[in-house]
Amino acid sequence: MKNAVFLIGVIVLMASCNQSRDTRGIPGPDEVEVRQPDTVPPTLEQRAEDLEEQGFQTFVYEEQGEKHLMQQYYIVFLKAGENRSQDSATAARLQQQHMAHLNRMATDGYLSLAGPFADDGDIRGIAVYHTPTQEMADSLARLDPMVQAGRLEVEIHPWWAAKGSKLE
Repeated sequence: MKNAVFLIGVIVLMASCNQSRDTRGIPGPDEVEVRQPDTVPPTLEQRAEDLEEQGFQTFVYEEQGEKHLMQQYYIVFLKAGENRSQDSATAARLQQQHMAHLNRMATDGYLSLAGPFADDGDIRGIAVYHTPTQEMADSLARLDPMVQAGRLEVEIHPWWAAKGSKLE
């Protein structure tokens, strides 16, 4: 008798687990309606207008029927400074502070790209600042502890790039 009750219980349990999706009320993947986003993305002209309201310089460039939103950035050449005689412990501490500064600039949205050069030339690296003015980029670049210590110096140039460009 125990075996019969157990067997009936197992059969009922298996039957309840094998219910179809329709029985449980959950639609299958082919039945789910794809929803479009509630908002329409802004046009290039609208994006340009928004950026210009924030103080950025932009223009729309068209080539072969394709439009690109161009924005002015500021490229900072990080050059070897006049004071590179720090001991190794001080140089290591400055390097940590330099990296923290660059990370903060990126986190705060002011820095789009940065990196060192692979040779041992006078230009040690670059940083591309995403600021409305060259004065702001200069001010932020000069907050770098390496620059303040004289280990690096900055040279800044306005630079145009298509908004959303990426390295590949």
